[in-house]
Amino acid sequence: MKQLILAGLCLSLGACMMVGPDYEVPKDAAVQRSDLNGPLREDADSVVSAPVPEDWWQLYQDQRLNELVRQALSANTELRVAAANIAKARAQVEVAESQGGFNGGIKAGAQRLQESGQAFLLPEKVPVANIGEAIISASYQFDLWGTFKRGTEAAKANADAVQAAADTARITLVADVVKAYTQVCSANEEYHIARESLDLQEQSVKLNQRLRDAGRGDETQVTRSQTQFKSLRAELPRFKAERETGLYTLAALLAKPVDKLPVGTADCAELPQLNQLVPVGDGAALLKRRPDVRQAERQLAAATAEIGVATGALYPDISIGAQVGTIGILEDLGDPSTNRWGFGPQISWSIPTNGTRARIRMAEASTQAALAHFDGVVLNAIRETQTRLAQYSALLDRRDALAEAEKSAKEAADQTHRYYQAGRESFLADLQATRTYTDMRSQLAAANSQVALGQIGVFLALGGGWKETAKH
Repeated sequence: MKQLILAGLCLSLGACMMVGPDYEVPKDAAVQRSDLNGPLREDADSVVSAPVPEDWWQLYQDQRLNELVRQALSANTELRVAAANIAKARAQVEVAESQGGFNGGIKAGAQRLQESGQAFLLPEKVPVANIGEAIISASYQFDLWGTFKRGTEAAKANADAVQAAADTARITLVADVVKAYTQVCSANEEYHIARESLDLQEQSVKLNQRLRDAGRGDETQVTRSQTQFKSLRAELPRFKAERETGLYTLAALLAKPVDKLPVGTADCAELPQLNQLVPVGDGAALLKRRPDVRQAERQLAAATAEIGVATGALYPDISIGAQVGTIGILEDLGDPSTNRWGFGPQISWSIPTNGTRARIRMAEASTQAALAHFDGVVLNAIRETQTRLAQYSALLDRRDALAEAEKSAKEAADQTHRYYQAGRESFLADLQATRTYTDMRSQLAAANSQVALGQIGVFLALGGGWKETAKH
């Protein structure tokens, strides 16, 4: 009866006591600041305050790009590592949840034994005998102070943090795929424009040579045009290298050879186009969406729970157990003389605490460090996004200015060509105007590439694309 009363008392205590602080996001944490939860940009010239789609890369409406992303999400090695880490973290949660509570065991054995006579207070030697035993035991360890619950809280928070780290790897992978594909398309486009410019310069070299031979030009003009021709030709390998770099990057991200990439990838010569303003949402949505913010918050929760785990070491471990079995000479096992049983409470308490209070202070300091890290991640998320948006806006302005210049150069080239056909301008003037237009096309193509990369940087900073539904 006393044991049952003790068990009921233990259960009652375990239901109402939890060591360590209960976790909640601190009121003074940066994530609670109103100025960080408002609009990301006051001006709406280049962006719109609409929700960020999880599958943002589909806004480009490029089926080849969608296929590249799909294959990367299925085969990338970094995501395989992340999946293994998630499985490991979930197993650690199961380990934490299995602590305490019921525990049972079976023990059986047999041996040829020479026992000490004095162990039984006998002066003579005890005969050698075949001794056997078979024991069944069960116990229940009470979580009186909530130590095991705090351990489970810490394990679950750590598992959430590992999941957030995997989500970060996922959005980084998607951004890298889009960036590498953009690099291939941009390199091919700029290579074609450079080839046109080189062909025009080659015509200029031949024309200057004919003028020199006819006595209407000099060697300086020929040398100058040849120098420009060689300079333009020297640029071609750079575009080829950029194209190859993009292809090899895609091959690594998709974990397959270059020649196994989706058909047409290597020949893409048109940048993915976003035919709408970039949706960015606001600061509150950003901080909820970014996995690195969630990871830091979960690490803070785990660190807070560890304070309770450390505090629990100050208190005794209490359990109740029972066992039944038989032990004695092998052939007599099971006889009443060899049977044994017992039950009762057990208390285990380490005194002195041997550094437990120091470990509590360590856990509290770790929590303060986790909070500081959480604040830093939040501030960096806002800073990074606002910086990316400012850079993107500047890239758009530069691209628009170059587009106007390219338009003017085209009009000038068309007008000069009409004058040349009417005999009012020389072929050299017509060639020069066309070459100027081609140069502007090249600059505009490079600016478009920078805008595309800027868009990718904005979407990466916004933190979209980590949900499982985004792979379809």
